[in-house]
Amino acid sequence: MIGSCGWKFAGSRPSWSRSVMVGQEKELKIHFSPGCVRLLEVETCVPDRRVLITGATGLLGRAVYKEFLENDWNTVGCGYKRARPKFEKVNLMDPGAVRALIQDFKPHTVIHCAAERRPDVAETRPEYTRQLNVSTSGCIAKESAEIGAFLIYVSTNYIFDGSHPPYRENDTPNPLNLYGKTKLEGERVVLQNHPGAAVLRVPLLYGNVEKLEESSATSLFGKVQCHSTVACIDHWQQQYPTHVADVARVCRQLSERRMQDPSIHGVFHWSGNERMTKYEMACTMADVFHLSSNHLRPVTGCPAAGASRPRDVQLNCSRLERMGIGQRTPFRVGVQRCLWPYLLDKQWRQTVFH
Repeated sequence: MIGSCGWKFAGSRPSWSRSVMVGQEKELKIHFSPGCVRLLEVETCVPDRRVLITGATGLLGRAVYKEFLENDWNTVGCGYKRARPKFEKVNLMDPGAVRALIQDFKPHTVIHCAAERRPDVAETRPEYTRQLNVSTSGCIAKESAEIGAFLIYVSTNYIFDGSHPPYRENDTPNPLNLYGKTKLEGERVVLQNHPGAAVLRVPLLYGNVEKLEESSATSLFGKVQCHSTVACIDHWQQQYPTHVADVARVCRQLSERRMQDPSIHGVFHWSGNERMTKYEMACTMADVFHLSSNHLRPVTGCPAAGASRPRDVQLNCSRLERMGIGQRTPFRVGVQRCLWPYLLDKQWRQTVFH
């Protein structure tokens, strides 16, 4: 893999050089001057902390990759359909491919973000969902344990039924849909195969999306902007929208703390602390961008279609808070940053922000 590191100019003379990375350990400096081109190999400093991120092409995986990369970790991400050229292309359902990846890179930490996270899709593709969320997770845990790598398995608050919030790490799970069931099974197989691993449960995530539909929170913005059509939006389920950059920070801080304290393992919770229904999220988006919310209608009854959802699965995050780990991005701030590129009113955009 080759990537540029920028241009460098030498004084007032018409000569300049460009640094080019080759692989992860060599840097070639190309020096240009009148009538002369020289190629020099120079030593580079590769961080000695190695992290592997599965699902690095997804919403959370991209944020986790960015967080580690920008904080002096030797970072490798893997994906499948959208992997190349930035990430390693790996079929996580192939145990041989998983083993080869982990044995070759030998990471100190593995952040397992890859999953089938859409409850309605999980119901229609149960075999695929169980293989990715359970079997693959067990394989990654086994391989990580073999090389002594710390593993963080990203799970969900949907392992609870929502009847007695807020939930602590040791509260009894009771998932209502197949997605929650497979993530709970994944937790169990991970900890069985790697007792020193960590499980990080998180709620509804949003952030810098590649398309609005990537998060059920940001997908609301299309309805918000379509003023001519009445939009009926859920006002029953209590959500705690959480920015992926905050979860990424938790993953890095927990990984670095683990390098200092090998006793850190088990189940952890992280979540935003603003309780909002999707209707309230949509109204907040409208307010942030000075758009009308008159066409938005709250639906207060339990949704009849799709996979069953728990009403309120607030997570108690005191374990990580006591450790001094975590950050929380206010929802208004987060959606303004991530939805700005999808604002349709370009004239208003230029007037207000330029």
